[in-house]
Amino acid sequence: MRVMTGQVLTEVSAAVAPEREADLVAAYRELVAGTLPDGLVRTELLGGQDGHWRIQTLWRDRAALDAMRAAPEGPAAPRLFREVGAEPALALFDVKAHRTAQTPM
Repeated sequence: MRVMTGQVLTEVSAAVAPEREADLVAAYRELVAGTLPDGLVRTELLGGQDGHWRIQTLWRDRAALDAMRAAPEGPAAPRLFREVGAEPALALFDVKAHRTAQTPM
């Protein structure tokens, strides 16, 4: 296990109507196919039960997150949810420790 200092995980979640789920997936895929903000380490769209969706994004540090938030277009994840008629909720987590599994070559 590695002790981390500085990384931040954002989680934006919302309940999405079944008829809008494909629109959300398509919009997310289009978004991540483009240029990602500096400092974005990893992002994923997660679909759960009963229409519960999340976008989790790992940021290099709080400064990278703050820079993305200050950009003219603003945060993308809440915007994606609003575009499909869902009201997003945001949670922030400081990464205290993590471990990544080794992948055989």
